[in-house]
Amino acid sequence: MTKLFARFAKNESGATAIEYGLIAALIAVVAIAGMNLVGSALNGILGRIATALGGA
Repeated sequence: MTKLFARFAKNESGATAIEYGLIAALIAVVAIAGMNLVGSALNGILGRIATALGGA
């Protein structure tokens, strides 16, 4: 039983997969936040253009 636990403790493939998952989640959160900021800014710019053209 101790050999099984020692082998499990040495196995790092699960930890690596978790690390990759956390990195991917962090990248997704940053990308979503960035797109949200760009979308808000773009919405404001297009709204001002529409107002200047006499629309909306």
